[in-house]
Amino acid sequence: MAGPRRRSVLISRLAGKPLGSSQSVILDELRACILHGEVPPGSPIPVDGVAAAFGVSRIPVREALMTLIGEGLVDHRPHLGYRVAQMTAQEFGEIYLVREALETAAMRVAVAFARAEDDELARAAHAALEDAVAKGDPRAHHRESRRFHLALIRPCRMRRLLHMLGTAWNMTEPLQPMSHLDGADRQLLHRDHAGMLEAFVARDADGLIRVCTEHHRRLQTFIALLPQHTGLFAEPD
Repeated sequence: MAGPRRRSVLISRLAGKPLGSSQSVILDELRACILHGEVPPGSPIPVDGVAAAFGVSRIPVREALMTLIGEGLVDHRPHLGYRVAQMTAQEFGEIYLVREALETAAMRVAVAFARAEDDELARAAHAALEDAVAKGDPRAHHRESRRFHLALIRPCRMRRLLHMLGTAWNMTEPLQPMSHLDGADRQLLHRDHAGMLEAFVARDADGLIRVCTEHHRRLQTFIALLPQHTGLFAEPD
């Protein structure tokens, strides 16, 4: 029952798209569906259905899917086709460790280069995140949390590091872990953000790294408690 239901979610999400769309448009739309959590990990991606939705042949759809495979967002299995990538629970935790390492490296440099305008961007992002948490909106929480963290690290100007962090972050987005936490747990995680903002504005690199490290430890604790048998995680080999 799960396969047909998930397939219809993807195709309905793509309904109404301009016919004859280019490969880049198809790529952007598929990526957005996956990153926004609208198509859960393990969901099939029917090439014919996607091609029909865009009014194109299978070729640009397959090209887009190959790019998404390279980004770690899509898997392909012979005779089974394409699906939204699934990780084991252990692999999911490992990606968060990668995120922590890249983020803390970027933060230390960002503090040294940050200016007043960066402070304003960080404050605005924190306010938007505060609103999402108050409303109990997990998807908005994901979106605004990423915006806030990026506001703290973008001043580092380390283009390749930011690209690697973005790729790692994207790989965790399809599961939307905040949607599996209760409001109290999300509030607890959000309290760390105030300390991060305060340290960033004060140009306290050591304090920022300390709060960020604690934040990631808390994240790892909650990740370990995510339900293991929902079908969102792959089974270990």
